[in-house]
Amino acid sequence: MGARMLLGAILSVGDVALRITEVEAYGGPEDGPWPDPAAHSYRGRTTRNAVMYGPAGHLYVYRSYGLHHCANISIGPDGVAGAALLRGAQVVSGAETVRARRTPGTAAPNLARGPGNLAEALGLTLADNGLDVLDATSRVRLDLAAGDVTDSVQTGPRVGISQAADRPWRLWIPGAVGVSAYRRSPRAPAADPRMG
Repeated sequence: MGARMLLGAILSVGDVALRITEVEAYGGPEDGPWPDPAAHSYRGRTTRNAVMYGPAGHLYVYRSYGLHHCANISIGPDGVAGAALLRGAQVVSGAETVRARRTPGTAAPNLARGPGNLAEALGLTLADNGLDVLDATSRVRLDLAAGDVTDSVQTGPRVGISQAADRPWRLWIPGAVGVSAYRRSPRAPAADPRMG
């Protein structure tokens, strides 16, 4: 499973269903097929990042800066680190449930824009870490068949990271609801003009 396959797919928990519109791919250690110093798995396998090592289709949930949860889906073969951060989505059902979880007055396009907001919209917690989202009996389910937007995908650098900042590993559906604005990390080196 690749990060591109997730675009347009439907991720659901209970009555809430989101259409994934933006993801960021992350690789693994230096000796792997996708060395990525920005990835949690870059320094090797730990208890925290074990889900990134496959098999594909498992949820990797972590707490970011102690403030909010972020959700990834493992994308590499079993034993190879790789995951796609779920950055943005459009609410397709369960809007009232999502609104109850989000800050009052949040505009509809922003309900699942940004990784923390997306996880909050679904009600994800650390207890969901490791779930097989391709298992029909799972609390969190992914319907890949809903997606097929490979012809209309755009790519660009990942948001807010300081390492490997120019890799075009952020993928999104142009013009779709839930896609976030690009913000470069102030800690990242100057942009490489060859990547633009």
